[in-house]
Amino acid sequence: MPKIYEYLGIIIFFYSNDHAPIHVHAKRGDCESKAEFIIRDGKIIEIRIKSAGNAKPLKSVDMRNLRSFLRVYSEKIVEKWVDFFVLRKSVSFDRITKRLK
Repeated sequence: MPKIYEYLGIIIFFYSNDHAPIHVHAKRGDCESKAEFIIRDGKIIEIRIKSAGNAKPLKSVDMRNLRSFLRVYSEKIVEKWVDFFVLRKSVSFDRITKRLK
């Protein structure tokens, strides 16, 4: 389970045996949601946040923070997904401690 980011206490990660479509999981405490990236012609055209299995979804404040994070870091997340799942490279972990605007 490679963790790729932490933002305001939300851990953003992949499951090591994950699958397409490109997506990332976000967890805080016992709550978890996932964000799917809809890509057309090499560009992210939409990000869909969904529940992750049987876990409780992120709380509203964490969901707002996740949306803000994804607006800024979505392209980097997709790059890390491709590196890890397609190119079989290791991915780095980054902790962002300042609130994004």
